[in-house]
Amino acid sequence: MTPAATPMTGTRTDIRVYLLVEDLQAQFAAYLGTPTRARGYPPYAGEHALIVEVSPALAIERVIDLALREVPGIAPGILYVERQFGVLEIHSADLSDVIRAGEAILTGTGNSAADQLRPRVLYHDIIEDITDQHAVILNRNRQASMVLPGQSLLVYEMTPALFAAVAANEAERAAPNLTLVDVQMIGAAGRLYISGATADVTTARDRITTVLAGIEGRDH
Repeated sequence: MTPAATPMTGTRTDIRVYLLVEDLQAQFAAYLGTPTRARGYPPYAGEHALIVEVSPALAIERVIDLALREVPGIAPGILYVERQFGVLEIHSADLSDVIRAGEAILTGTGNSAADQLRPRVLYHDIIEDITDQHAVILNRNRQASMVLPGQSLLVYEMTPALFAAVAANEAERAAPNLTLVDVQMIGAAGRLYISGATADVTTARDRITTVLAGIEGRDH
């Protein structure tokens, strides 16, 4: 397909996050199908996703145009313009389609994948044997995927926020018996609430830390 003409803009599009998430796990794929912001077409377990965050925020409209023109069959899941940044999630059962769409985004905006920010861990902790009062207040806005009294709770915070997506997916891959209680991947920081047996949430924490440390990019 002939790529779209290079847009005439006065501002460079800054790629903050360029995140390929392969083989979506069941719980995380289901989370992406909930009424998160600006929902499009929900993905299914086993599909592959690309999640991009850019600045200025409105540049995300050009980003999705580049992806759809290159791969018309790619499915957009999230298109959101927040206060400072624009967020796009696209997915497909065909990994090569996701890669092609991503390459079109990078070429069209004059970026490379290495231009993204390197994730920075802000905080993590494992709280063992959650009390019933604590579980109730954590679950107050949940309709499923609840933390239960007596379980251990992993909380993990990082920036940019979108890295919570790959963190959640890799945590579930490493410890399939855990519960993704909440994934907050849009905003100033990404936050995960993961519950289960202490051994499972410890495995999840270690896997998240390893994955985030291995992502290349520029310093904040």
